Amino acid sequence: MSRPQPQGISDLALVTGLKSSDQGAMAELYDRYSAVVYAVALRVLGDTGAAEDVLQEVFLQLWRKPSAFDAARGSLASWLAVITRNRAIDSLRKRRPETDIEDVVLSVAPDLAGEAELARAAEKVRGVMGRMVPAQRSALEMAYWEGMSHSEIADKTGEPLGTIKTRIRAGLIVLRKAFQS
Repeated sequence: MSRPQPQGISDLALVTGLKSSDQGAMAELYDRYSAVVYAVALRVLGDTGAAEDVLQEVFLQLWRKPSAFDAARGSLASWLAVITRNRAIDSLRKRRPETDIEDVVLSVAPDLAGEAELARAAEKVRGVMGRMVPAQRSALEMAYWEGMSHSEIADKTGEPLGTIKTRIRAGLIVLRKAFQS
């Protein structure tokens, strides 16, 4: 992955220059490694726009925190490739599904008995959730109606992750008991 270094300036010297906010050092590093970073991001994401975003994030991270690179652990090119791959994978995980659930059409014959059963079950869920502690009900709603992860709920509410998990589990136990009786 290493490329010849023009004018004899080493990667380590350029990274040291970044620590003192040397824009010329940043420009040189970008010229040397932007193609590698972009190629890795594009290979993982398969989308040019998303790969460009990751490219920008990686070099912004290098600019903001050049001390994160440790020359004793490997070359700058390898480090940038690993950081890029990790950022690209994070980007993939954040993507929403390409088809909204509302756009999916299912062709099914009407099942009036099944629909009545579903309506009774939905009414029972509403009743049980209406009797729950507001914080517990809110956590369940965010998890199951808004599709948020436990971590996202904790971030949104400012509550500890363990508290959110406990509330959701307790709420599900209450719902299960309601349907077992």
